[in-house]
Amino acid sequence: MFSGIVEEAATVVGLVRDGGNLHITLRCSFTDELKIDQSVSHNGVCLTVVSFPSPGCYTVTAIQETLDRSNLGLLAVGDEVNVERSMKVDGRLDGHIVQGHVDQTATCTDVREVDGSHYYTFGYSVDPAMAAKGYVTVEKGSVTVNGVSLTVCNSQRDSFQVAIIPYTYEHTNFHNIHQGTVVNIEFDIIGKYLSRMMEFVKEK
Repeated sequence: MFSGIVEEAATVVGLVRDGGNLHITLRCSFTDELKIDQSVSHNGVCLTVVSFPSPGCYTVTAIQETLDRSNLGLLAVGDEVNVERSMKVDGRLDGHIVQGHVDQTATCTDVREVDGSHYYTFGYSVDPAMAAKGYVTVEKGSVTVNGVSLTVCNSQRDSFQVAIIPYTYEHTNFHNIHQGTVVNIEFDIIGKYLSRMMEFVKEK
């Protein structure tokens, strides 16, 4: 479980294909605090630490289903990845409840700078059946973009907008997102549960 408060943007230093798996090695400032089997969010995808190939670096593995559903398969050496360790039970929930289970990708369609902040618009494909189960955005609701907990504005049927303050812009990989960039999105789990419960109510 995560909060969507990214700790830093780690750098990809190695990519190795192994059948349908992709082993991703990253350089990160808190590598020495990690351990094997620990869960870390990578652009919003929960992955398990499997090894420490060199000082300051760790490796995680993404399976084919994860690569198909997320933007991790598009990574190149040198890319920045938003990382966050799992949430502590006794910590404050500064963002929102994030599972690390990316629902799908979205594509940046517009970036505007306004008074020092940046407004990003993302478009995504909509499956009516999944939308009925809560896989949508709502105005002023929460959404996770590349692992960052954000508030939705200008929510449309197949697009939404978020505002990025200077701190988030500088400390996450949002400063590398431009028109055409593919990002990971996770819709709010509370909305999914509410939609599912409403389905059961209608069936009675």
